[in-house]
Amino acid sequence: MSVTATPSAIGSFRTRRSTNGVSRFKMSVRSGSVSMAAAPMLTKLQQDCATPLPVLRNVAASMSDDIRAGLAVDGGSDLKMILSYVDSLPTGDEKGLFYALDLGGTNFRVLRVELGGKDKRVIAIESDQVSIPQELMSATSEELFDFIASALANFAHKDGNFPGKKGEIGFTFSFPVKQTSIDSGILIKWTKGFAVSGTAGKDVVACLNEAMDRKGIDMRVSALVNDTVATLAGARYWDDDVMVSVILGTGTNACYVERMDCIPKLRGEFSPSGKTIVNLEWGAFSKGLPLTVFDRDMDAASINPGEQIFEKTISGMYLGEIARRALLHMAEEGSLFGKSMPEKLSMPFVLGTPDLSTMQQDGTEDLHTVGSVLYNVAGVKLFHHYSTLLNFSFYVNKSCIFQSYDETSSLMLQNRSSPT
Repeated sequence: MSVTATPSAIGSFRTRRSTNGVSRFKMSVRSGSVSMAAAPMLTKLQQDCATPLPVLRNVAASMSDDIRAGLAVDGGSDLKMILSYVDSLPTGDEKGLFYALDLGGTNFRVLRVELGGKDKRVIAIESDQVSIPQELMSATSEELFDFIASALANFAHKDGNFPGKKGEIGFTFSFPVKQTSIDSGILIKWTKGFAVSGTAGKDVVACLNEAMDRKGIDMRVSALVNDTVATLAGARYWDDDVMVSVILGTGTNACYVERMDCIPKLRGEFSPSGKTIVNLEWGAFSKGLPLTVFDRDMDAASINPGEQIFEKTISGMYLGEIARRALLHMAEEGSLFGKSMPEKLSMPFVLGTPDLSTMQQDGTEDLHTVGSVLYNVAGVKLFHHYSTLLNFSFYVNKSCIFQSYDETSSLMLQNRSSPT
């Protein structure tokens, strides 16, 4: 990318495809239309976010090495390579009513699904989505699970077909656990901004079962899975060829189907299928990742500095905060917004990833949406030329991040022909 001051253009930009398949960006801004101190900062940001093919290959090779090391022995690498105890997947013939609880991040869902087999597939889905209050993300284990059980009870009362006798429910729990069976798992640590006390080292299934007892819900968890495993299983209901699933949401993770004879730490324990699903917990990956000063500063200020680095660079929990820190730096050091400094822009996490997405999709000629979002969310008052420059910086930042993730993941999967 180049950022130059010319008299011939006002905030125009275009993308083009280079010979190595990586998008290049070029922009021109009219001299005097923006603080010229901010333009070099944008250039530096683009350079720091750059992911040339050699960098991607190095990251992919490092991740492949971590995969092999994690399969060899517990604790062998940053990637936990957790065994899921899911040794068989849906065939598409399944029928009946199924209940599920999905705790994936700052929201959770309670679901009732009716399956009709290969002829009818999914007949009906009923669900409630509930936001977890910020204070509960750092509350006690009992308080969090009681809140979840209360939402489940409310859903049960609305559902006339909810089991009257002791029923079964599947529990999707999207945090690192060491599973000991299909229906039990010990929490390794909280991620995604959670710091709930009294749960680490405990069986999360027992925590939920006890909370359901306290709320008078006559149900028990019959299966515990990670969200990546649940995604893979759901996709296999439709397509027998699915072998990998990836989550990009509040956090990020991946899982895949592995041959058991390629998992040395199993020590000869095989299921009849000879295969199992392995949960990478790749949010913890960190080797060789290209990081900006804003990535490093955000990590240092987080509740778990030095951990979940891959997750912090690409997931929804953090992308808005990275952009906010970049904007704040350009405002303070480059007078991006003139002499005024919006107070709200100094508030951590005031800018969310959904806000970035909304701005990036703004197709209006005067970028009205960009200006509205920044004003309503961060208190930033923009002239047209500021909006153009900012929209461009967000576009480059997001494109570099997600392009890096996408190409790195593809290279990792291509490189991994056999883990042993």
